[in-house]
Amino acid sequence: MTETTTNKLDQETVRSVAALARLDLTPAEEELFAEQLGQILAYADRLQQVDTSNVPPTPYVIPLTNVIREDVQQSGLPQEVALANAPDRQDGFFRVKAFFGT
Repeated sequence: MTETTTNKLDQETVRSVAALARLDLTPAEEELFAEQLGQILAYADRLQQVDTSNVPPTPYVIPLTNVIREDVQQSGLPQEVALANAPDRQDGFFRVKAFFGT
């Protein structure tokens, strides 16, 4: 990869972004981040120049396959087996406390 030109941001822009992110930066950090953010923006600008006219739009870079198994009908557990470990049951059903919530 070749070196990109740096669009150095001014410290006022960095201060504005830092304020939005609720960051308290020192003047040295503002200077450092101005340089680094400028490099990031220069690289993003360079990516915008790549010719993608022959690249079809696609939501995924690799093909997706469905990994869910086919539904197969089978019998369920007998009622006594299903209720065997229930802490409280009544008339062949699980018994739970009433819940009145939102």
